[in-house]
Amino acid sequence: MNQTHQPNVVFILTDDQGYGDLACHGNPIVKTPNLDKLHGESVRLTNYHVGPTCAPTRAGLLTGHYANSTGVWHTIGGRSLLRKDEVSMADFFGRAGYATGIFGKWHLGDNYPYRPQDRGFQEVVCHAGGGIGNTADYWGNNYFDDTYWTGDGYRAFEGYCTDIWFNEGLKFIERHRHAPFFCYIPPMRPSAPPGGPALQRPYLPLTPHAERAKYYGMVTNIDENVGILRQKLAEWGLAENTILIFMTDNGSAGGVETDADHFVTSGFNAGMRGQKNSEYDGGHRVPFFLHWPAAGMTQGRDIAAITANVDILPTLIELCQLDDWRQHDFDGVSLAPLIMASDTGEWPERALVTDSQRLTTPVKWRKSAVMTNRWRLVNGRELYDMPVDPGQRRDVAADYPDVVAELRAAYEAWWAKVSQQFDAEIPITIGADAAQHVVLCSHDWRNENCDCVWNQCQVRAGLLYNGYWELEVARAGRYRFELRRWPKEEDRAMGDGIPGELVSYGQMTIESGYGGGAALPISAACIEIGDKANAELCRAMISAPHSRLILWPVPPICKPVLRRPPR
Repeated sequence: MNQTHQPNVVFILTDDQGYGDLACHGNPIVKTPNLDKLHGESVRLTNYHVGPTCAPTRAGLLTGHYANSTGVWHTIGGRSLLRKDEVSMADFFGRAGYATGIFGKWHLGDNYPYRPQDRGFQEVVCHAGGGIGNTADYWGNNYFDDTYWTGDGYRAFEGYCTDIWFNEGLKFIERHRHAPFFCYIPPMRPSAPPGGPALQRPYLPLTPHAERAKYYGMVTNIDENVGILRQKLAEWGLAENTILIFMTDNGSAGGVETDADHFVTSGFNAGMRGQKNSEYDGGHRVPFFLHWPAAGMTQGRDIAAITANVDILPTLIELCQLDDWRQHDFDGVSLAPLIMASDTGEWPERALVTDSQRLTTPVKWRKSAVMTNRWRLVNGRELYDMPVDPGQRRDVAADYPDVVAELRAAYEAWWAKVSQQFDAEIPITIGADAAQHVVLCSHDWRNENCDCVWNQCQVRAGLLYNGYWELEVARAGRYRFELRRWPKEEDRAMGDGIPGELVSYGQMTIESGYGGGAALPISAACIEIGDKANAELCRAMISAPHSRLILWPVPPICKPVLRRPPR
């Protein structure tokens, strides 16, 4: 290596874009010239695996720990909150003197102590929840001219969401160009709902329906922003000693369609079985490109060894000389010897596990894959020999019982580790100095089935669910509870409707917006704290959907007691 100081890091993580949604991976329709160029100038992990859905992937990536052990095994229902004792990638960079910033999608908690600014990010521009238009997000955000969280409040921005996040990332880089920086750009694209007609036009004649045309249009928009980013890094003299990483968070959501057995029936998936949320490779094998000119990483080179998102934090700690990664109990390992081409011997064989739970409490073997360089054990029963059957079409478990037994044992060891904290609480804190005004929303409700009102279209429809929050009281005092269906920016009475037709979240677009909202016959509401029900609160104060609960402390008088309800 010939760099003279610690490298900068720009980390791009796209949402719901699969391995096959790139021209450089053989897609015959989508145009990604800038990402294709980056692919040709990068070290590439070609057997790289993440979680089959977004929040678990992010938890594993940012902590180096298996997502299930961090408390993140779903995208809603309070199961996307990253345990407060986890140390994040931004924490490591910040402690080493780097400027740290996030611009886009966080999806690991919107209340203290789970917000990005609580987890090491010094500068923040993010939407809330798992996507724009989720319940926790600023009311009415619809991908264009939105209002985003900046760490200490909300601010309005002009333009299309992906352009905003890349532009804000570039402003951050320019501000900190004379010192090391860690710039994390995770756009909430090309995830659904789809973008506008301007994005879809190039692909309408080439795809079977308008939704995929919009999806590919969003991929191309990301590609254009990557090109602008690389151009600016070069203009500012930063390209040489900046580690530029591109990856995606799970399999394709919009580029393919699959049948009940996860086989692709439409679209391009690079020959893989499965898509987003699948236990087959198409659900969790994703691109990973790393470009670093100062270390000689300017030519395309493939690394075929099995790797995973939990490896990336220890790898960056070693590459950037932040600390000794071996002093930390990571589930992943540093890939620096492979990436730097300094490993001259056999890379140790190992078994990695990924799964998709999307439940209140994880279930053993559910939607799981145990992976080695050669094998995939799916759901503890099906075995696939990947070098000869990359499409996972022939189950050979009966032919290799010893391999099945070995991989099942690896899963058992993994389960014993990740299940230790399944029953531990992950409470939202009220009354802390860092969070005087707390908004609890139904996106994070806990209940038996993880049923919740998770997007604003469901709030408008008056969807009927209920649940509870786990709370931790930071200090004794008198607390004021304000219950709402509509947020303050809507300024309507609890039972009021909104003129217009109801629109589902999948149908909502930049042009159509969210439509109307149903009126509800609200008569009364009640708050339950622990196992004690309070007297009736004001009539007509909260709707049946229980969309939001807002709390803030007032001068100390009494000590609230909040306990976790029995399971």
